Amino acid sequence: MYKPFDLTGRCAVVTGGNGGIGYGMAEALIAAGARVAIWGSNPEKTAKAKASLGANAEAFVCDVTSEEAVEKTFADSVAALGHVNACFANAGVSSKPTPVLDMTLAEFRRVMQVNVEGVFLTFRAAARHMAGRGQGGALVATASTAAIEGAARNSHYGASKGAVTSYVRALAVELARHRIRVNSILPGWIETEMTARAMGDEMFAKAVLPRIPARRWGTRDDFGAIAVYLMSDGSVYHTGEQFVIDGGYTKF
Repeated sequence: MYKPFDLTGRCAVVTGGNGGIGYGMAEALIAAGARVAIWGSNPEKTAKAKASLGANAEAFVCDVTSEEAVEKTFADSVAALGHVNACFANAGVSSKPTPVLDMTLAEFRRVMQVNVEGVFLTFRAAARHMAGRGQGGALVATASTAAIEGAARNSHYGASKGAVTSYVRALAVELARHRIRVNSILPGWIETEMTARAMGDEMFAKAVLPRIPARRWGTRDDFGAIAVYLMSDGSVYHTGEQFVIDGGYTKF
């Protein structure tokens, strides 16, 4: 193994790690030698994911929009793992396509609360822990290509993910003195439970797939290597960046 990518002895938190992209990240981190605490909001799904990931996984049920829950769950994760070297703020929600003329304030706030406030609460807890240890670390947020393109009828989702990328850049500058690097990952069209409805629509597939140069939907396995890289010593001088993983979608 190329030694900088060896995660033996290291520990990570992955929110939304009970399925989709988060599960793919957790699976790869464990394969590289790490121990991982996955967080999820669905108890049954989270327990099932833990069983599948094996002995090097811990699992916690957490609502990332609750300050009290995030603080407690992060403390419980540290207690279970011993320490946390990396935190992947991956939990998020989408919404059905809605024209801005018809969008309610309640729905706009729901998306913002999970996708933006959830990242803030998770990263704040992780950054406090990492700064306190004095050994640096890695914070990684899952954003979306909606952050950099015009997400028509999905403006609230795009706004939330754009906010995440801006927040990441600010933290990258602020936390560098603590040797904490902060980056974001921008997935394109990935096969997950969140996107199943859209990808199951024949008209949608006919319109979108031809625009993806890779000629396929992404899968959770496409996010394992970037997770390992961003947690590893291979990325110690890489911070404040947006990693677009979309099969070339935004380039075509």
